[in-house]
Amino acid sequence: MKVTVLGIGAIGGWLAAGFAAGGAEVSALARGATLAALRRDGLVLRDGAAEQRHPIRAAESPDALPLPDLLVLGIKGQDLPGALPLIQAAMGPQTRVLSAQNGVPWFFLQGFGGRLQGQALDSVDPGGALAAAIPPGRILAAVVHAAASVAAPGVIRLAKADRLPIGDMGTGNAALLDATVATLRAGGIPAEPTVALRQEIWRKLWGNSNMNPLSALCRATLSDMLDEPGVRGLAEAMMAEMDTLGQAIGLAPLGSIAERMAVTRRIGAFRTSMLQDLEAGRRLELGPIIGALVEMAERLDHPAPVMRGVHGLVRLLERSRG
Repeated sequence: MKVTVLGIGAIGGWLAAGFAAGGAEVSALARGATLAALRRDGLVLRDGAAEQRHPIRAAESPDALPLPDLLVLGIKGQDLPGALPLIQAAMGPQTRVLSAQNGVPWFFLQGFGGRLQGQALDSVDPGGALAAAIPPGRILAAVVHAAASVAAPGVIRLAKADRLPIGDMGTGNAALLDATVATLRAGGIPAEPTVALRQEIWRKLWGNSNMNPLSALCRATLSDMLDEPGVRGLAEAMMAEMDTLGQAIGLAPLGSIAERMAVTRRIGAFRTSMLQDLEAGRRLELGPIIGALVEMAERLDHPAPVMRGVHGLVRLLERSRG
């Protein structure tokens, strides 16, 4: 299997290392310090005291790499529209993509049915360009339940890896899905196939869509926010709104908010990805994490006042940073 990874960040680098360890022929699209490090030292994955080093082919242009069977999109969701020309240049006629973004992906409403069937969300796919260029039949999607960070360019530190459900958004990629799961599992990544991909995406977002933006506003860890009754109450209200929104578009109820909060509590004093991006001066994942939910609620005239309010506050925070 030929795999090209676009975005050797925390998750893209972890997946690239898993594919390489599992026997795939791995290439990377990179630039700057990351490109130099990959060419000089290979891709390094640190897991506790263990260290793996994988020589991989790296280039700034797709023209310098073989056409992949699978193009892994490791960049964040808000950066995908701007990267579309590069994505298209990296794809051959038979190439499929593996998305690994947080939040609502561009294809979430494609082929879904229900009241928002086929609609493109401007918060994640302005004008529907991604949906037009990469239809569901060419997409595998992963829901990442793992924590990793970039220790240095080309060096990924894995903190925890729980699950990696992967599903086929089309109907003709069963063999590729099986090969992808098998290769990643051989490389030490806990991949598993799923037929309930949208529900997996929605359930993960049920925690991220409140804790991420609230952490940016509070500049606080998960445990600190849960210890503050007012912040916890906001998070619970957002979760209730998201659950009813999911049911309005045809998803199953998510269950007990208290039980989901208990899962968050076990994570402890963790700094969310949005808080880390804020502190590092990077763009925030507003569109995929909460903007898409607010947009869906608005299109359905569905009440979501708490999500709208928190989304507005974080948008103002982002604007104030320039």
